Amino acid sequence: MQKIYIAGIGQTPVRENWEKSLKELAGEAALLALQDADLGYPDGIFVGNMMSGTANHQLQLGALMADWLGMHHREGLGIESACGSGSAAFRAAVMAVASGELSTALVVGVEKMTDSPLSEITASLATAADADLEVDLGVSFVALNALVMQRYMHEYNWKTTDFAAFSINAHANAVSNPNARFQKAITMMDYERAGMVCEPINLLDASPVSDGAAAILITSKKPSSGKTVSVAASASATDTISLQNRPNPLRLTAAEKSARAAYQQAGISPQDIDLFEYHDAFSIMAALSLEAAGFCAPGQAPKLANEGEIAINGRIPVATMGGLKARGHPVGATGIYQLVELTLQLRGEAGKNQVSGARWGLAQNIGGSGSNITTHILHQE
Repeated sequence: MQKIYIAGIGQTPVRENWEKSLKELAGEAALLALQDADLGYPDGIFVGNMMSGTANHQLQLGALMADWLGMHHREGLGIESACGSGSAAFRAAVMAVASGELSTALVVGVEKMTDSPLSEITASLATAADADLEVDLGVSFVALNALVMQRYMHEYNWKTTDFAAFSINAHANAVSNPNARFQKAITMMDYERAGMVCEPINLLDASPVSDGAAAILITSKKPSSGKTVSVAASASATDTISLQNRPNPLRLTAAEKSARAAYQQAGISPQDIDLFEYHDAFSIMAALSLEAAGFCAPGQAPKLANEGEIAINGRIPVATMGGLKARGHPVGATGIYQLVELTLQLRGEAGKNQVSGARWGLAQNIGGSGSNITTHILHQE
């Protein structure tokens, strides 16, 4: 298998993009990545997206974006894996280039959620759950996470305010990210006053509905200039779609397995990771991800957060550009935003949010309530 390098990156600001269509939004990020790489058109394009069929009434995203970008007659694929669609598309591209089938590939993650009423988006998000065992019984996606959070608090004796540090950290980091949805710091008082969405999840525990696109161009040829960032590992695993079928719903088994496989591929351990872009769609997922990736024992993630260990200058910096909570969570694009942000950090281009001496970065993208999880490790050589 050939080594894979990050040649170019691009991203759009996460917000409500009323003035742009799905393909215009994705095209903007794609062109930025192509310009950054300066390698011409790639051999293929892989597009990660979850709900364009329902929210935008548009499928065939691989062909759509190849056409829009002028990449006629090249390979184009659309890939769906719920909120993990972006990293699933990236993994597919990595396998295609590593195998030698392609020499370069463009990966675009895009989601345009504000075109539809919130009720329709809520229904679309619920399609990541088990239709027979969960959705047909009236359980929304936020409700599933609320059930997990309630059980976690009961099992490990935490209070709701013990989760505030995850959101406070994310918002603090987003202040210096021009592409973040919420560029404003929050306090414990803000968290305590936040409206309840689904007990115990409040507004500041949950990521926002957003539009956004991010793109990465990968290649098997080592770039000749600048800091070289390579893909050190790519791994994926699944779990039961329904929470009720898991022996322990407080363990992200797919995250554990994909992280373990990624560490083995890269030849490193959690202690070698300099920063972690986790999937903090809800505060409880932030906690479970830290534990599953090996940064603390089960039930101890809130302690890690409250002791400041997840800050930019902490032991394991997370959500360094705001994460899903404050940068925003355009679901099919999230996995690519994470990898773009890791690349900025490893290039030393993260500005005020730069993690000093960063050389190893971990990104973990979650589909469903933990049913499909992809882990990537990037390395600055």
